[in-house]
Amino acid sequence: MEISNDSGTKKPKRLTSVVWNHFERIRKADICYAVCVHCNKKLSGSSNSGTTHLRNHLMRCLKRSNFDVSQLLAAKRRKKDNTISLANIGFDEGQRKEEYIKPTIIKFEPEHKKDEIINFGSSKFDQERSQLDLARMTILHGYPLSLVEQVGFKVFVKNLQPLFEFMPNSDVEISCIDIYRREKEKVFDMINRLHGRINLSIEMWSSTENSLYLCLSAHYIDEEWTLQKKILNFVTLDSSHTEDLLPEVIIKCLNEWDIDHKLFAVTLDDCSIDDDITLRIKERVSEKRPFLSTRQLLDVRSAAHLVNSIAQDAMDALHEVIQKIRESIRYIRSSQVVQGKFNEIVQRARINTQKFLFLDFPVQWKSTYLMLETALEYRSAFSLFQEHDPSYSASLTDEEWEWASSVTGYLKLLVEITNVFSGNKFPTANIYFPEICDVHMQLIDWCRSSDDFLSPMALKMKAKFDRYWSKCSLALAVAAVLDPRFKMKLVEYYYSLIYGSTALERIKEVSDGIKELFNAYSICSTMIDQGSALPGSSLPSTCGSRDRLKGFDRFLHETSQSQSIISDLDKYLEEPIFPRNSDFNILNWWKVHMPRYPILSMMARDVLGTPMSTLAPELAFSTGGRVLDSSRSSLNPDTREALICTQDWLQNESGNLNPSPIHSALPLLIE
Repeated sequence: MEISNDSGTKKPKRLTSVVWNHFERIRKADICYAVCVHCNKKLSGSSNSGTTHLRNHLMRCLKRSNFDVSQLLAAKRRKKDNTISLANIGFDEGQRKEEYIKPTIIKFEPEHKKDEIINFGSSKFDQERSQLDLARMTILHGYPLSLVEQVGFKVFVKNLQPLFEFMPNSDVEISCIDIYRREKEKVFDMINRLHGRINLSIEMWSSTENSLYLCLSAHYIDEEWTLQKKILNFVTLDSSHTEDLLPEVIIKCLNEWDIDHKLFAVTLDDCSIDDDITLRIKERVSEKRPFLSTRQLLDVRSAAHLVNSIAQDAMDALHEVIQKIRESIRYIRSSQVVQGKFNEIVQRARINTQKFLFLDFPVQWKSTYLMLETALEYRSAFSLFQEHDPSYSASLTDEEWEWASSVTGYLKLLVEITNVFSGNKFPTANIYFPEICDVHMQLIDWCRSSDDFLSPMALKMKAKFDRYWSKCSLALAVAAVLDPRFKMKLVEYYYSLIYGSTALERIKEVSDGIKELFNAYSICSTMIDQGSALPGSSLPSTCGSRDRLKGFDRFLHETSQSQSIISDLDKYLEEPIFPRNSDFNILNWWKVHMPRYPILSMMARDVLGTPMSTLAPELAFSTGGRVLDSSRSSLNPDTREALICTQDWLQNESGNLNPSPIHSALPLLIE
């Protein structure tokens, strides 16, 4: 009774047999067909034919598709209209992203009645797969392991799938560790296949229980010229991890990932960390990377931490004035009567502003800046209010208002710069130089102040900045030079403003530094061409078969070596700068121009991938550091590291900070 496959139109008729869950009844002319939704086979669908032949076909079809036929036989159907059917949703935990999944087209009626059933077909329930999904969901969204023991979760899951067998959180923990090990192998293989080098950032975390943690992250630009970041280790520090042992902890992690020979730069939180720590790391790493001798590029400190620290210095100096402004705002908002009096004075003083007075959130220094900025607009009203309300005791003197105005001007610059740093999840290294130079010039001006209040504050900020500048100025400048919109011109512009008569010497230091680094990459390229690449080289190794003209190739390279080294870097610097525009993508520019600058592009990949800041965008204005939540800090160290690292890897894989579960369902095309 099987019939050839033709198209037709649906017949709107209520069907009662359970087999019609798996067939669609259509009519063409005066003939009815039953189309199997699993294999698209067309059979007779007339009422005279019955459903036995349909059931027999369905049993054969579903067995071929590994369906649980017993569920079909036991299925109860209440209504057919407005039913969604998802056929044979397959799942393969190891399925590759690039594999194509054929979408299922379904009819969707937006308004389902409450008593209607959405039938997800008769696919066999898989307890092992569901446990794996639960573990991945727990990792991805940072849920506590105790979720599986919460009553609300159990009720929800049981109503969703009565066959699901709950397991203790210890079993979920084991599943999470297994996922971590598999994902770690993938990350390890991917990192060690990179042709470029690895930049390492080291952050200190804490918990509400005052525990300390060390977070190590790899930053690099991949083969598609996309900036990547992956957490490698999350180490719990105990009393045995004294400061002099921290380098050994870090080196152990580098050895574990086998990237010590690929390391290019190390970025630390701030300049207060003992230099001996970075020196010992550099000494160990330099044993395996002798061709890179530009030590200044290996030791970088976080620019965002510097700006945060300077902002905190400014607010600490203005602490008493800030407290008075807070008390003033609290008093004005204490009652409607007081608020009404103040509003009358505002109108009398002809203050035209759309801003409303508000209290800051002290742990977010940007909110303090905004509070000060708004209060300054009401300055004249505050002064008059003191005369009309004797109970108001928190008034500021004219001198204090001037201090507040000056500090708010300082903070405005720092807010703008922090917005630039935090405006991109993974900013490239070239964006930092002009912003830090602006801070440098402003600090020079502030230090010239004759005010007894402002001058000491500016000098304290400048001393902190100078420590940072001495370590990071060359790395910042080299990254800016590798921006085709700036090249050496931006360095020349800012250094002439900062250094004045000694600017030429400073500019020469940058020029010599970038040439030294370029020569190191050229030597690496030469070693590879000669078949003896150094460990961790940024270029792939070559191993050709016997060639009589290899000697000629070597002769050609040696006789034109100096010319080619000079031409690659000098060609870039001598060509006109690229016009500045808002949608410029520096990584795409280097990807396109890689054939033109083969050696320089290798260097640009490593330099631009250097993390000049380690502060997460969501913490850009925070006065505190990274704090681990209680559900993670209560775990044992190995589990804690597994959950935090794997969450980072899975989120990067999904490309979303708030991702959906990694194991996605069959893609649907909704009609």
